[in-house]
Amino acid sequence: METVRIFDTTLRDGEQSPGISLDVSEKLEIAEQLARLGVDIIEAGFPIASDGDFESVEAIAKTVRGPVICGLSRTGFKDIDRAWEAVRHAERNRIHVFIATSKIHMEKKLRMTPDQVKAEAAAGVARASGYTSDVEFSPEDGYRSDPDFMVEVCQIAVDNGATTLNIPDTVGFAVPEDFGRLIKYVIENVRGDFVVSTHCHNDLGLAVANSLAGVANGARQIECAVNGLGERAGNAALEEVVMAIRTRADFYSGIEVNVRSEELAKTSRIVSRLTGYPVQYNKAVVGRNAFAHEAGIHQHGVLMDRETYEIIDAASVGQEAVQIVLGKHSGRHAFRDTLEKMGLRIQGDALNSAFVRFKELADKKVEITEADLEAIVAEELGAETVHKFVLAELSVVGGTAQKPTATVVVSDVDGGKTEATGTGDGMIDAAIEAISIATGTTGKLTNFQVQSVTSGSDALGAVALQLESEGRKVSGRGVATDVVEASARAYLNAVNKIARLRGSAERDLEVGP
Repeated sequence: METVRIFDTTLRDGEQSPGISLDVSEKLEIAEQLARLGVDIIEAGFPIASDGDFESVEAIAKTVRGPVICGLSRTGFKDIDRAWEAVRHAERNRIHVFIATSKIHMEKKLRMTPDQVKAEAAAGVARASGYTSDVEFSPEDGYRSDPDFMVEVCQIAVDNGATTLNIPDTVGFAVPEDFGRLIKYVIENVRGDFVVSTHCHNDLGLAVANSLAGVANGARQIECAVNGLGERAGNAALEEVVMAIRTRADFYSGIEVNVRSEELAKTSRIVSRLTGYPVQYNKAVVGRNAFAHEAGIHQHGVLMDRETYEIIDAASVGQEAVQIVLGKHSGRHAFRDTLEKMGLRIQGDALNSAFVRFKELADKKVEITEADLEAIVAEELGAETVHKFVLAELSVVGGTAQKPTATVVVSDVDGGKTEATGTGDGMIDAAIEAISIATGTTGKLTNFQVQSVTSGSDALGAVALQLESEGRKVSGRGVATDVVEASARAYLNAVNKIARLRGSAERDLEVGP
């Protein structure tokens, strides 16, 4: 059996999706789940892009075990040195070097001649291979490049130490048959010992199909992202390429992937919750309706034999709904044991806070599912940092005949309490205004999303938002059975991040350069 490596770029290309901004603890949570999922390589970020990106990549390299930890880099030596500084702590590391090879990119973006591009590729890859034996090279916009020139640049990369050649369809322009031919052309015309990879974007909805065409023509690595996240229309969806190869083993004969598919649905939910990007209901493999049947004929067929209308066993991707027997009488030990069985490792103050939230939920909601537990624990996972503000009380009044008003009581780390009242266009707007007054925070919400965690009128509402304040952009999340409370928690979560960033900046000023 030949293995197709799964190269996950959720934390790099996925985070470049408009509106997504993950902090270090959120990236770590996703990376740890990707390790449980069993991906081969995690592209943890673009270290030169910002201090935050560098810190995230470095933290993942120091903490996450199992997958290769990769950092993206342009061909410039400063980029490559910075990437190495971030990934050098990993038990297995990789530097991913790229430069564009298409005519339009070279002329309009790089303003470089073909000879200059070749020289840059040679120098950059050589620099990276001086740090690690695992170097990947990508000719950006490879599909729209002149094939012979791209192959020449790829040969230069291999000659200077590249062990993986990634052929990107950067703008999603390829069609499967043609992209497959290009992959085969690279394999046949570049000499050396290397693995060919695909990196396909979804602008025409063909990212998964193009990636699989690459595999059929010899590619043995697929670059993809959970839920298909990424620039513009996104990347090839990890869950779809994995299950296509697994389900159609008759076609992809002799090929396997290392991914533990039963973790796919959980991974999808975690990424959706932390990024604020909802998963469409009819999304293949991980969507809410992926294994739902409404038509009578379909229902009858599935009752007789599941395989009449289902080509994937829902349990094999973690989609089988398992009800957790937990309620308001459950104790802390049972709660912790259940979380551990779900793969959610949480302890200390975070466990205590999550248990309190669980008890609050158990008083409001009779049936508590794994999805509910994941949602309330997500607010505490990775939150070892003490929050500056805590929502102690929230009350709202509103309706068609009166202006919505909210009153909050916010506790701070010093034990003090501040009460404030706000008004707004709706009760959510009023609650946010009251928290702004109580915490002394000003800013602008640039994104606001509400979705249900489970079904039913008592479902948890999950709110994800983005706040721009003091020149910084942060995300916030909150869950509750009441969407006004969930929104208030999400906003306060973002306010606490602003407070932590402000505190870090003040400490930096005190210490000096």
